[in-house]
Amino acid sequence: MPPRWSRIPDRKDPDYRRLDDRMTFATHVPLFTACNSGLWFFKIFQNHDWPWAVWVTGGWAAILVAHAIYVFAIADYSDPSPATPAPATGFKPKEKATKSTKK
Repeated sequence: MPPRWSRIPDRKDPDYRRLDDRMTFATHVPLFTACNSGLWFFKIFQNHDWPWAVWVTGGWAAILVAHAIYVFAIADYSDPSPATPAPATGFKPKEKATKSTKK
């Protein structure tokens, strides 16, 4: 059963960001597994000489490890600090002209 979120999902919410990143990683792992197992199955089954298969699997595995390190060790899920407002420039937008009623 998929996880349920008890409040309105908001990317600014640290708990939601953590869950979203972990679910994205959890999708990345089976995709890696399915694609690479299919690649190696057909490489071995058809007895092909595909030297690039090692590079595809190795490169994707490196990306998967980097993704895991980011999600579980590097990512900062604390509340984002409020941005300081930009200094006033003295510019005031035009007010909408009111329609005059002619009689």
